[in-house]
Amino acid sequence: MAQKTIRGNEKLATQIKSRRGEMGLTIEEAASRAGVGTKTWCRYEAGESIRRDKCKGICKALNWHSFPNQEGEKNEKISIQEYKNHIAWSEFLEIEFGAEAAMSFAVGSDILYDHIEEDMEALSSLPAGTHIGQLSISWLNDSLPEQFMMHYDYEFLYRMKCSLCEMRMRAKSDLPLTAHCVMEELLIYLCNEEASALIELNGGICGIKDSDAVDSKEWVFDLFDDMDIISFLYSNIYLNSDHPYHFSHWADQQFYTN
Repeated sequence: MAQKTIRGNEKLATQIKSRRGEMGLTIEEAASRAGVGTKTWCRYEAGESIRRDKCKGICKALNWHSFPNQEGEKNEKISIQEYKNHIAWSEFLEIEFGAEAAMSFAVGSDILYDHIEEDMEALSSLPAGTHIGQLSISWLNDSLPEQFMMHYDYEFLYRMKCSLCEMRMRAKSDLPLTAHCVMEELLIYLCNEEASALIELNGGICGIKDSDAVDSKEWVFDLFDDMDIISFLYSNIYLNSDHPYHFSHWADQQFYTN
């Protein structure tokens, strides 16, 4: 499903260009910070439309807390109903954790798939063994656990993409979206992180009041039945090779295998 866009206009283009100038950044530097190509950044400064999921990177590059509001640009909230027929809509998640969880996996898996494809394309023209930390632009670089950066090469990303596609097929087939290995936990976690950022940029979910909204991360940890992915992969704990969350065990079927 195509991501919604912010309609390009001269005012927004000027704001982006002026802010870049204030920070003393070249187009190449700003694009690298945002995780996009220089040609894409040039299109932003020329007033062309911007995909909503790219706004997070622009804000990061320009040290904006939020994207500037544009006159005449409606901040359309995400519609759950719009995603009901999505290829990755999971009835299992909807029944067990609510429609917000099902929508988060669906939209988040779209964005994550694009990020994986973009990094694979960049790595495909480089020597074997090159990892995403060596790329000038990588959306996954800041998302994956830091300890194992050297392992995130083309082969790993291909496995990651295949695992994500398999999970999307399970969702489409109404099968339980239970994570049986660290790789699957990581994919679900990252899908929800991407979806949460997009929902925030769009001002929330249509039909749900802020007071009624649930914590966007709670369903993920309820699904996992723990917060081990945060405790072990996103904290300053060094993992030895025998630890179940060490990179060498990410594909091992460890959870809910009875």
